[in-house]
Amino acid sequence: MRVSIPGAGLLALLLVTSCSDGSTTAALGPAGSAPHADAAVSVVPLDKAGNVPTHATVLVAANGGTLKSVTVKGPRNTLTGVLSADGSQWHSQDTALPGTTYEVTAVAVNPAGKTTETRTSFSTVRAEKTFAIKEFLPDKDLTGLTVGVGMPVMITFDQPITDRVEVERNLAISASKPVVGAWHWFDDKTVHFRPKTFWPANTTVRVDANLEGVRGGRGVYGKQNQSIRFRIGRSQITKGSTLTHHLTVRRNGKVVRQIPMSAGQGGAWKYYTTSGVHLAMSREPVTVMTSPGIGPGSPGYYQMTVYNTVRISNSGEYVHSAPWSVGSQGYSNVSHGCVNVSPDNAAWFINNTLIGDPIIITGSPRQLEPTNGWGHWQEDWKQWLKWSSVKYFTADSL
Repeated sequence: MRVSIPGAGLLALLLVTSCSDGSTTAALGPAGSAPHADAAVSVVPLDKAGNVPTHATVLVAANGGTLKSVTVKGPRNTLTGVLSADGSQWHSQDTALPGTTYEVTAVAVNPAGKTTETRTSFSTVRAEKTFAIKEFLPDKDLTGLTVGVGMPVMITFDQPITDRVEVERNLAISASKPVVGAWHWFDDKTVHFRPKTFWPANTTVRVDANLEGVRGGRGVYGKQNQSIRFRIGRSQITKGSTLTHHLTVRRNGKVVRQIPMSAGQGGAWKYYTTSGVHLAMSREPVTVMTSPGIGPGSPGYYQMTVYNTVRISNSGEYVHSAPWSVGSQGYSNVSHGCVNVSPDNAAWFINNTLIGDPIIITGSPRQLEPTNGWGHWQEDWKQWLKWSSVKYFTADSL
């Protein structure tokens, strides 16, 4: 099922003289029938129109007949369109390219079967600058193409976007299972998508950024279209408490692992593990960790190499192997903010975690910020929608 996103309305019909022989004699139908006039064709934009917006709808209508064919062709592309049920109107679906002249050819037929061909042209506004996608996640290299149920779709542009509505309405999500979700602008170059609730397990997702020719701001237009396709894997959700000192890993609703842990010791604010819905952001066999905000030679400075780490925020929080704190795991919090687990449990966790798996921590007074890593689920649905230009929609069926 496709759900339309509100866009520009159709332009009013304007009459354009058809390219006929100019005769005023009506065409005769079969013997005994009444005479029929040629079908008059109107086209919007008008013939020879210039500086037409790339998102403008091309509308062709036949008065006194039906349309037999319509083509809107430019040097680099042809615009597709839809014919009305009665065959009297056609409107374009695609975005035109900037700085391009399009030739419109419409063939109409009157009730007597006589055809009339109409030819017009129009030119679109020129682009002063183009924008493109700089980063499009998830992808094969950074995340893998099978991801966890919390995984957002993340797009970063190489130019600031001021016409967010026009860009957002050209970002299409298709899924093999019904999903309601919304895009969310974090700044003028960054827009992310997440469902209202976690993705259904084992869902295939396709994202089409149909941005070629789309207006991103004054004089700025999309350079090209891009698409990604990925799969949501099994549902694995890990929950842990800094008060009970344990992680519980559930896969498809069933407990598959209980892991003793030691969280941040507190004292200084930076030494609390954040509470909230984290996502697995990376899986790193080896990570070098350095004390935050403390340089070499200062009290409390440290630098150490740790193994089998899963990053859960941008503020230096990981679930990782910590053989030095095994005696405290399950009993007390002694870390500098990370989630310490035993070497065996760390090896199991990194091997059984997908990028985008939710890791939910409770019990700490320090809350995960929505912009700290992929803290997207820290905002409730109303908060998430505040930063969407076209609000939520149901993904198309894949």
